[in-house]
Amino acid sequence: LAPVMSGDMDKPLISHRLMDSDGSLAEAPTEAPKVGILGSGDFARSLAMRLVASGFSVVVGSRNPKRTAGLFPSTVQVTFQAEAVSSPEIVFVAVFREHYPSLCVLSDQLAGKILVDVSNPTEQEHLQHRQSNAEYLASLFPTCTVVKAFNVISAWSLQAGPRDGNRQVPICSNQREAKRTVSELVQAMGFSPVDMGSLVSAREVEAMPLRLLPGWKVPALLALGLFVCFYAYNFVRDVLHPYLHEGKNTFYRLPVSVVNMTLSCVAYVLLSLVYLPGVLAAALQLQRGTKYFRFPDWLDHWLQHRKQIGLMSFFCAALHALYSFCLPLRRSHRYDLLNLAVKQVLANKSPLWVEEDVWRLEIYLSMGVLALGTLSLLAVTSLPSIANSLNWREFSFVQSTLGFLALVLSTLHTLTCGWASAFKESSYKFYLPPTFTLTLLVPCVVILARGLFVLPCLSRRLAKIRRGWEKAGATRFPLCEDHTVAQKTSHV
Repeated sequence: LAPVMSGDMDKPLISHRLMDSDGSLAEAPTEAPKVGILGSGDFARSLAMRLVASGFSVVVGSRNPKRTAGLFPSTVQVTFQAEAVSSPEIVFVAVFREHYPSLCVLSDQLAGKILVDVSNPTEQEHLQHRQSNAEYLASLFPTCTVVKAFNVISAWSLQAGPRDGNRQVPICSNQREAKRTVSELVQAMGFSPVDMGSLVSAREVEAMPLRLLPGWKVPALLALGLFVCFYAYNFVRDVLHPYLHEGKNTFYRLPVSVVNMTLSCVAYVLLSLVYLPGVLAAALQLQRGTKYFRFPDWLDHWLQHRKQIGLMSFFCAALHALYSFCLPLRRSHRYDLLNLAVKQVLANKSPLWVEEDVWRLEIYLSMGVLALGTLSLLAVTSLPSIANSLNWREFSFVQSTLGFLALVLSTLHTLTCGWASAFKESSYKFYLPPTFTLTLLVPCVVILARGLFVLPCLSRRLAKIRRGWEKAGATRFPLCEDHTVAQKTSHV
């Protein structure tokens, strides 16, 4: 293993070479490198456990070592702060920012050492202080080298190991050698170091844990906005119109039936919005005749949020499937069946059996199940653990080809469900068209555009553009023969 101590770079990390019994050189364990920790909180305990499991000798500095010694593993030495920082070259500072000044009494013992700041400010502190915690610590200890690291790793991830959490550890410092030393320590603990530059980047690194699902804000607001719009539209058509025109009280449909119809609309539209930006990007490249122009910012952000939009679509589709399963279990549905049977008996009519409606319902359910199954495959392959096991062609096939197939199946599911009501005058309540006709607009545009891009005249041109070709001969890639002839001509 690579060395840990920046001041003793010639010494190995954990082992040294000895002569084996047969005369050959062999590795033999030596004294484990010592690492210090200032602080005895939850994170300090988890950090000590991870360091011990990684082969390090850990000494913890506490203001009350007798009280906190029982909280640490028996292999960890818990002592006073001054004694804990005397021998280690790397010291983790696991205390809050307001307690940094109390460590100034250790300035002489900490001189020349590497201080690893693992603290995180609260959201209010982050806005209140212009200086990051790491920069503030560096100003208090100018004779030390401060490295910002491990602030994005939770105590649970340290205890359970990197397999159950994020493996990346952002690191920043003004001294390159200190960053390399801490990076080797991070790797020895089973994590992946990420160089974030100088200590000025510490403010950005400290802001990472304060963000609440930053990539999900726009997709969640989009899904919520679509849900509110479609729910209001379905309420006006299916609840308010019967109440005003026919005197029927159908408000009992609001919790299940109207929600179920709204979820299906939201899932369908969100799925089409996953593939619409790709269509717009291809159209822009065809119109510009080059790929070397940036997309507009709104389109660029849209392309970056496709994964989250797709997962929101899957979530709504799964809820739609559960609500659909619960529809026949409602008491109101059983009352409707009973009233229909009584009316048929009183009218002396045999039970109704419409062959077309039976086949339409069977096909409608089948297409819905197939669409949900394909969408589930897309959601599973979006997980990092699954995506990393696929090569690019496999991942592209699942996300692009099977995703487009899911959109086509969803379109067939929607058409077979509401095609019969599209041509009935009674379906246009308050002169508003059925809900499914509104949801078909964007998906049909995407399907039609994808079909046009399959045509050879467009697909070949788009493939050339994406391989570097530009319109009007702005960029030309000469063949090897042309380059050789040009060289000979220049010599002549």
